[in-house]
Amino acid sequence: MFIIKSNVSEKYEFQTTMENAWIFFADGNNYVELMPNLESIHTDGRGVSRWNISVNVPLIGSWKMSFAVDFLTSDDMIEWYPSNTEKENFLRCVTQIVEKTDNLIEVRITHNLELRRPQAKDFHLLAGMAGESMISNEMQTEVTKMLKIFMQKSKERLEK
Repeated sequence: MFIIKSNVSEKYEFQTTMENAWIFFADGNNYVELMPNLESIHTDGRGVSRWNISVNVPLIGSWKMSFAVDFLTSDDMIEWYPSNTEKENFLRCVTQIVEKTDNLIEVRITHNLELRRPQAKDFHLLAGMAGESMISNEMQTEVTKMLKIFMQKSKERLEK
């Protein structure tokens, strides 16, 4: 099994209310609009959403990936997690919102991404030469950039 992984966790503070942050981060349209490389989120009739992402990976080129995810909220968490229909591309996006004061919240966001294929060549003919580690490191770098840009733009929008 050839597995590529990326795990990114970040914390940010926002000058906004808990309610505004909750509404903002629960809306998938904000992710599509503000996160680079996230081309779309589409939800089918069964409630399964597909996050469609396109990234550039050195030596490999442009990759388009689709992640089937389900959506869950609780009192302090918003989560997209791998649908039980997914077998290859796994995405888990967890956003925790913590109220620090009336108008200051902390957002803890985690993106875990895992791509699995029986053989490296199932990704790309050069994937075996590049190796799991190098591709995972590049994917980690790309996801980190995507998340930082998304959170910066989110901050600008929420603090208007």
